[in-house]
Amino acid sequence: MKKKFEESELIINSDGSIFHLHLKPEQLADKVILVGDPGRVPTVASHFEDKECEIESREFRSVTGHYKGKRITVVSTGIGCDNIDIVLNELDALANIDFNSREEKNQLRSLEIVRIGTCGGLQPHTPEGTFVASVKSIGFDGLLNFYDGRDKVCDLEFEKAFLSSMQWKGSQCISHPYVVDADPSLIEKIAGKDMVKGVTIACGGFFGPQGRELRIPLADPLQNNKIMSFRYGPYCITNFEMESSAVAGLSKLMGHKALTVCMVIANRVAGKANPNYKNSIDSLIKTVLERI
Repeated sequence: MKKKFEESELIINSDGSIFHLHLKPEQLADKVILVGDPGRVPTVASHFEDKECEIESREFRSVTGHYKGKRITVVSTGIGCDNIDIVLNELDALANIDFNSREEKNQLRSLEIVRIGTCGGLQPHTPEGTFVASVKSIGFDGLLNFYDGRDKVCDLEFEKAFLSSMQWKGSQCISHPYVVDADPSLIEKIAGKDMVKGVTIACGGFFGPQGRELRIPLADPLQNNKIMSFRYGPYCITNFEMESSAVAGLSKLMGHKALTVCMVIANRVAGKANPNYKNSIDSLIKTVLERI
């Protein structure tokens, strides 16, 4: 017997749209681009040949249209893995739950999801302007730990090695980080040979969790030094951002393909940042649109 999703679990608006995104099932394309900033949605959509719909609700702004014959939906998520939990679950519901019967569809859709964002570089070879494709994401957010099947989609040996290297004690910085791989076919298609294939930490905040100290001292002042020096086989940790782990982890659990690609706007090694990056990120957007 199929599971029925109660009104309190799957909230559908009176117009037939999903609760937060306000999208209807027929408005969702199989190819999805996620951006954090709602203001970046029109930047992506400016390259579309047409627009089927434009929808705005809170920080979630969506446009579905076509780029060179490819039907694409671009959605803003706002900042953080908590918002990714909303967006990914609602996108999956739009794709794979019948809103009339409130049951899972007989034939499931697998979405291609690419997050385009910005990040902080953590290595000398990731200076400002570098494009990084997150082949592995380490979640400092703890989100995936609330879902059954989490261990099946994670690189548990990498997790153990990372936790051992950090040497955190007691409650210090503890959220039990998880490690998830991006979809190999998307890495090959999107990353190409002109992006750094890196390991990304998705942090639960912009300041303390990323080792920035303003007025409050850090629980682990050596955190970033340990992160930058960590090695696991051929891997080092290349960058910080705030969403990639939840995008990769939830997508994998739901049967979707996902990859995060970011442009470095600050290099923590050099101590430099480019706050005026918005004009230059369009080149990354056009690269993804061509390859998705």
